[in-house]
Amino acid sequence: MNYWLVKSEPGTYSWDDFVKLGRDHWDGVRNYQARNNMKLMEVGDQVLFYHSVKDKQVVGIAEVVRTFYQDPTTDDDRWVVVDLVPVRKLEKPVTLAQIKADPALKGFALIRHSRLSVMPVDPKHYEIVLEKSQ
Repeated sequence: MNYWLVKSEPGTYSWDDFVKLGRDHWDGVRNYQARNNMKLMEVGDQVLFYHSVKDKQVVGIAEVVRTFYQDPTTDDDRWVVVDLVPVRKLEKPVTLAQIKADPALKGFALIRHSRLSVMPVDPKHYEIVLEKSQ
């Protein structure tokens, strides 16, 4: 199993919006590195759902339920989506400030590639984020 983080601006598409839908495709990605990360996602992979811009915090866990396919929001075949379902909301959100302050999370992709919207997460970092959420 692999671990990932996806970012969304809560004013545009929040965790609560995602939960209401129950399942959704992750669309609108127009960065090649983020797209390539989505192409590596497998069914069952776990995904940290991050509210970007204003909140800057991990708020929930999702799961990949369908691997990549053509993004239905564009005719451009370079772009893909994956289907995700919400697993659970975190008991306590884990803020970017908390992540940056923890030496054990020094290499976390969220810190190194702050503008990337879909990124891999090291299993150790995933576990630390979950511990911080309790």
